[in-house]
Amino acid sequence: MSPPTLSVEQRRVAGERALAARRVRAEVRVALKSRELSLTMLLARSEDDPALARMKVIEALESLPAIGPTKAQAIMTRLGISPSRRLKGLGTHQRAALLKAFA
Repeated sequence: MSPPTLSVEQRRVAGERALAARRVRAEVRVALKSRELSLTMLLARSEDDPALARMKVIEALESLPAIGPTKAQAIMTRLGISPSRRLKGLGTHQRAALLKAFA
C-alpha cells in the first residue's frame, strides 16, 4: 500500500513538523548528556510530548553520561527491551525496570 499523495503545502507542513520533532529530541539528548534532564524526567515528559514519545529508548540511554552503544545494548538486553522500542512503547514493567537500573 502506497502512502497518500500530498500536496506541496501538506508536504511542507509535514516537513516542518518532522524537523521540529527532531530538534526537540536533539535538545533532550544534549540535556541528558549534561545531566540537566534525568531519565525519570524524560519518561514523564514523553507521556505528554508526542515528539519525545517517538524517541527510541536506545537513543535516550546512549545520551546518558558514561553509557555508550555497547552498555546501552547490554542494559536493554538484560531488561528484555527490544532495540527498536520507543519511549511510548515501554510497558509498565519495562519502564519500572529501566528506572530501577538507573536509580
